[in-house]
This record gives sequence, C-alpha cells and structure tokens, in this order.
Amino acid sequence: MAYPGYPPQGGYPGGPPPTGFNPMYPSQGVGPYPAYPSAVPGYPPAGAPGYPPAGYPPAGYPPAGYPPAGYPPAGYQQAGYPPPQGYPPTSAPYPGGTPAAEYQQAPVYGGAAPPHAGAAPTARAKQFTPTVRPKQPYGPADEEADAAALRKAMKGFGTDEKAIIAVLANRSNQQRQLIARKFTALYGKDLLKDLKSELGGKLEDVVLACMTPLDQYFAKELNHAISGLGTNEETLIEVLCSLNNVWIHAIKNAYQQLYKKSLESDIKGDTSGCFGRLLISLCQGMRDESPVVDPGRVAADVAALFQAGQKKIGTDESTFNAILSSRSLSHLREVFRQYHQTHGVPFEKVIKSEFSGSIETGLLAIVKCMTDCSTYFAERLHDSMAGAGTKDRALIRIVVSRSECDLGDIKVAFQQKYGKSLESFIEGDCSGDYKRILIALVTA
Repeated sequence: MAYPGYPPQGGYPGGPPPTGFNPMYPSQGVGPYPAYPSAVPGYPPAGAPGYPPAGYPPAGYPPAGYPPAGYPPAGYQQAGYPPPQGYPPTSAPYPGGTPAAEYQQAPVYGGAAPPHAGAAPTARAKQFTPTVRPKQPYGPADEEADAAALRKAMKGFGTDEKAIIAVLANRSNQQRQLIARKFTALYGKDLLKDLKSELGGKLEDVVLACMTPLDQYFAKELNHAISGLGTNEETLIEVLCSLNNVWIHAIKNAYQQLYKKSLESDIKGDTSGCFGRLLISLCQGMRDESPVVDPGRVAADVAALFQAGQKKIGTDESTFNAILSSRSLSHLREVFRQYHQTHGVPFEKVIKSEFSGSIETGLLAIVKCMTDCSTYFAERLHDSMAGAGTKDRALIRIVVSRSECDLGDIKVAFQQKYGKSLESFIEGDCSGDYKRILIALVTA
C-alpha cells in the first residue's frame, strides 16, 4: 500500500517511481509499501527485540504466485531493495491475468471522467502529488545534523518549536525514524519522550503523529475510534474504506501487536448490524485489485444491485455489502457508470435512498473513494474545520497520513469544491504552533 508516497517521489530509490505509480488505495500496481519498517540497510538493527513481530506476515499471505512473474518492471527495483526478507509484501498489479491491450491503468484520484458508453474501460495513468517529500540526498551526516538540531531546540530553558517544525515537517516518515534512532545513539535519550516532555497541546499531537510508523498510527486511530464510550464511525469508515489490501493486513498486524487482540474482534464488539458487517468485510483485506474488467460480471452486478434495491420493497443489504466490499476499483467504476446509464439514477443517489445512518455513510465512502478519492478527503478536511469547533483528530490524521502521497491533489480538489485554499481554512481555524506545523505539512 505504498502509503503514503513510497517509494518517495523525488528520486528514491535511484529515480522517480514509474508513470502511474499508485501509492494508495485502491491498488493498481502498488510499490513496496507500507514503507515501514525502513528499507534502509541496517534498519532496524539486527536482532532488534520484537522485530519483525511474531506472526507477520499472516499465514497464507501473500498467496502463492503473488506477485506474478515480471513485476515490478525490470530496472525499477535497485539492488538490495526492498530488503531480502521480503517485507513488506507487494500487491500484484494484474492477478489472474493481463489487461486487454487497450486498457490503461485507471487513476485512483483526480476525478477523471468515466469511460464513454460502449468503450472499453480506459483512463489516464495518474501521478500523485505529495506535499512532503523525503530530503534528498539523505545519509548518516544528515541524520546527525537533524538529531543535533532537535537536541538544540529542546536543550536548556524553553523550547524552539519553530526549529522542531522545520525539521520534522520536511522529512519523510521513514527519515524521522532514522533521526530518532540517531538521537538515541548520540545522546542516549528517547526522542519521542523528549518531544512529549517539551511540547504540549495540538502541536504535540501532530508531532507524535509524524513520528509514528504509519501502520501503528492507523492502528492507534482505529483503537481510539472504538474505545471508551461511543464509537467514532467516521474514523473507521475513512481508514478501512480508503486503504488497499496490503495496508489492511499491515494495520491488523500492528493492532494485534499493540493491543494483544485482533482488530476484527474489537470491531465486532463495538458495532452491529449492516454497518458492522461492512466493516468486518473490509477488515479482511480481500478486495480484488485487478484492473481487468469483465463486462459480463459488470452487467451481472448491475442487475443484482437493481434487484436488491430499487426493484424491491426494502433492501437486500447483503448484496450491496458483497459487491462494494470485494470488487476492484476498475470494476466498480464501470458498475456505477452502467447502473446510471441503464436505470437513470446515479449510484450515490441509490445508496442515499436505500440506506441511512452509518451504513449509508460507509457505502458512500466506498463509492467516493472508488471514483474520486481526492474529493472524498477534501470533504473530510472541510468537515473537520467547518462550523463551530474543530475535529482536530481527523484534521491531523488526514494531513499527516496523506502528506507523503496525494495531499497536493486533495488541495486542488478542496480549492475547486469550496472556492478557498486548504491553507486559508487552516489559517482561519487553527492558531499558534499547531497552525504552523499543519501549514508546513500542507505546503512543504
């Protein structure tokens, strides 16, 4: 799940990713992500306790023959990359076959128009726009300089928050982990503990999010969403609907390691009904990720969805769950197009008329992520800042997690939808060092 933005854009390893590299969900030939643990030789140190965690990757994953021969393309991976242990697993671009000659990789984000009626599914290849890129080149001397800068910012009376922001907002997640390791080697102290003791409030929340490996960060966000009184359904939907299979498995593993219980069992204990079943389905990480579209199967799904919804009194929720939680991006885009063409109703309107509450929100999120993920996250960001108060946790999560992948594309979608820049919204809704680090991540 190349999440987010890995291999990093800007020349690592050995050059920019191939055209159409899709670091996020839904996967169409993703790179070796999540980029955690680090692909830098010697990291983590040999014999590090608890690494890699027991039981990872899960039994039977990836399946035999995955990825297929000939992927990634010859000349893309450099010697020694990814690590010889094969972590993390890579998604197959074309499981089960090769696409038709006229088929091009479909974009995940960007709001590209659907194929014209009667045409084979085609779309432009998509290059994603991060706002945070790894510093290049970056070696041991750079790690030492950054560690020293952070030490200086926290040493003595007071804290130089601007110096901390200048370092952490301009390094990738992977590079931040290297800085933390170097900090301990140089000063015998834990960088995260020092940062927590020196910072406070929302600035501390953003910094700690930046310093957390992303699989662990998502696991913590999911745990927070289902712990205590009530459930934050929107967080569960956002995370589980927007990531591909490899990321789902990585997050489940991180969750098990952090909380000594499975993500699935916690979801079952905290949700119920159609919504709970949708989340459990997504939690399996078994979505088809092939770009190959079978017209017969598309037609069958369009008919099944019509029979399960508009054509009957009541709704067969299980049919919607089965199709929307398991079919590929390319397949579902064609289903949505043909449904509208055949029955005269946009599929989003069908969802709104047949469902309500959390299950409606979840199914709509899947539809939006499959058709225009940039706009989906633009809407999520706007919702986090619109009206009275700020949903800080959602704002921080989206800015931090998408900054290395497609936050640049999300900014464009935000401007187009709301007529104001994302930066201006943050300026008007946040203040102090909290505002400064968010702006730095959005504009880096």
